[in-house]
Parts: sequence; C-alpha cells; structure tokens
Amino acid sequence: MASRTDSATLETSESDGAAIPVTPPSASLSGSEAQVEWAERIRTQVGTEFDRVATAFRQVAAKQSGDKRTSTEAVIAILEEKRTEVLSRHEAGYFIHDWQEIGDQVRQMIFRDTRYQSIKSARPARQR
Repeated sequence: MASRTDSATLETSESDGAAIPVTPPSASLSGSEAQVEWAERIRTQVGTEFDRVATAFRQVAAKQSGDKRTSTEAVIAILEEKRTEVLSRHEAGYFIHDWQEIGDQVRQMIFRDTRYQSIKSARPARQR
C-alpha cells in the first residue's frame, strides 16, 4: 500500500478575514500507488468544488441581513462540516468510486442534510 500526504493551503478571504481552504486538508490515502495518485487528483477537484459552492453561499450571505443571513451562514457551516467529512476519508477507492464524476454532488449532499431541510422548511414561516 502506498500513501502520500499533501499539506493544506489556506487563503485569507478579503471579505471577512476568515481562512478558507484552497486545497484539500491533508489525509494520507490508502491504496495502490496508481489509486492514490488518481484519488489525490480527484480529491483536489472535490476540494475545489467545495470552495466554489462555499464562495457562492458567502456571496449570497454578504448581501443578506437578519434571519436570511443567519440561515445562509448555517448552510455554510453544514457545507464546511461535509467538506471535512469527505476530505478526511483515507481510502483512495472512496474518491475513485464516489467522487470521480462530481456533478452537483456537493449541493445534493447539503440538500439531503436534515439540518438543511429544517432551515428550508422554516423559510415560509419567517416570510409571513
């Protein structure tokens, strides 16, 4: 089994000063050398997709106030938890099997989360 560890890079956001991961957090991957190499490329793409979705939500939150902003920030927290959960996996096969075709997986992962469902179902009550 081969494994390789990459270091995480952080970038400071100009809008809020928060550190935003721009590459996946390091986690040694297990598998053959070829699997690890392939999975690391996929994991980098997955990290980039999480960055893209997080940026979109942060841009929306920056234009909101009150309860709407609070809800969007809660969704961002869910997203960051999902990012950590996914990128901390150590099996090369997980990335190869589950993330090779990213599509809208990150968005769907958030939408399926029960906390997001609660936020979404509370919207109509807040809009009254």
